Amino acid sequence: MTDRHLMSGTEPDPARDAGHPEPPPRVGFFTDTSVCIGCKACEVACKEWNAIPEDGLSLTGMSYDNTQSLGASTWRHVAFIEQQKPQAAPAPEGRTQLPLVEAESQASAEPGELRWLMSSDVCKHCTHAACLDVCPTGSLFRTEFGTVVVQEDICNGCGYCVPACPYGVIEQRPDDGRAFKCTMCYDRLGAGQEPACAKACPTESIQFGPLDELRERAALRVDQLQEAGVEGARLYGHEPDDGVGGDGAFFLLLDEPEVYGLPPNPVVTTRDLPTMWKHAGAAALSLAGAFAVSFALPGLLRGKATR
Repeated sequence: MTDRHLMSGTEPDPARDAGHPEPPPRVGFFTDTSVCIGCKACEVACKEWNAIPEDGLSLTGMSYDNTQSLGASTWRHVAFIEQQKPQAAPAPEGRTQLPLVEAESQASAEPGELRWLMSSDVCKHCTHAACLDVCPTGSLFRTEFGTVVVQEDICNGCGYCVPACPYGVIEQRPDDGRAFKCTMCYDRLGAGQEPACAKACPTESIQFGPLDELRERAALRVDQLQEAGVEGARLYGHEPDDGVGGDGAFFLLLDEPEVYGLPPNPVVTTRDLPTMWKHAGAAALSLAGAFAVSFALPGLLRGKATR
């Protein structure tokens, strides 16, 4: 293990710095929301493979979405976002439109028409994972693939990880208090297989592979969409120098992150802990010095008075 543990900033090799001497290339998810059809096959595959309990149908009356958000028993969540807004103009004549891209119809929609934005959300497997940093039992750990996994048999249900996550991903199950979240199918990765959600996705909206390759592929995809007239296409969570050091699961979005329920500028919640401890230590030393002086001063004064 290296002698450093960065809690913020650029981190080129989180697996090696977590103690894995010869880790394989870091892997992750790239979710291209422009081709998501909202089938929820990823949700079903995740539940089936990981034996996640059924958590009920929670229709709100505002959407066809029946799971609402990520949680202890929903490790993949397909968001259904209905919008009524003006759309971008269609691509100029002569430009080739892309097949199987819902974004094409969105780009040519008339003002006032409805559009659906669908996105399969998941744990981001942050480079700087605050949930891991605050876990007192070692239940959360960094794998050799750079992912972050919860060992539920070690979790003591303290719940520190829940407020630590800047995305609100990890959650405790109400029946036993232990925390659960996506493991990126750690057992499948060890066997050389891709995660169940990516395997089940019929449109390849969820893509799995080495993170560096996915980032290159995603950048090309954004260029293709913008060239086709989809001006709102953007990447989210792909920058290695952002507030969490880059995500192991990042997204291509067609609108602002807030529309998808994602924080616009996430920052690892433990970023300032080293500075805070330094200030606390300095304050403690100052206080100890003040106490020492307060106890020593009367004796010195009495000594001078008797001379």
